Amino acid sequence: MTTKNAVMRTARIAIARTARILTVTGAVLACACVTLSLSKGAPSAAAAADDPAIARGKTLFARVGCYECHGYAGQGGAAGPRIAARLPYAAFAAYVRHPAREMPPYTAKVLSDADLAAIHAYVASLPAPPSPAPGR
Repeated sequence: MTTKNAVMRTARIAIARTARILTVTGAVLACACVTLSLSKGAPSAAAAADDPAIARGKTLFARVGCYECHGYAGQGGAAGPRIAARLPYAAFAAYVRHPAREMPPYTAKVLSDADLAAIHAYVASLPAPPSPAPGR
């Protein structure tokens, strides 16, 4: 084997080893991020009280009338489903802007993106409501 071939072979091995290390490192970091985001859950009541976006969202939730169908705690009612679940903002916003059922659409003219984000922050801060009783 020539010196040039030996150098090329060594370089290929080093590159392959580095690629494996980076792949494993990336997977570990991705798992850590997912675990961290899932473990956060809803903020504590004290943290929620200190967050101006959550406080503003709570006010808007009542002012816009979300509570009328979904209840003050997002627990749902006769006219609307439970909404105190962990729904990503993009999915939440898409549904509020273009609902599939009886809910009226809340366009940007009715509810600004900033207001919608505040409502999402409030809803995300709520503890998950209890599951409905069996047979309901």
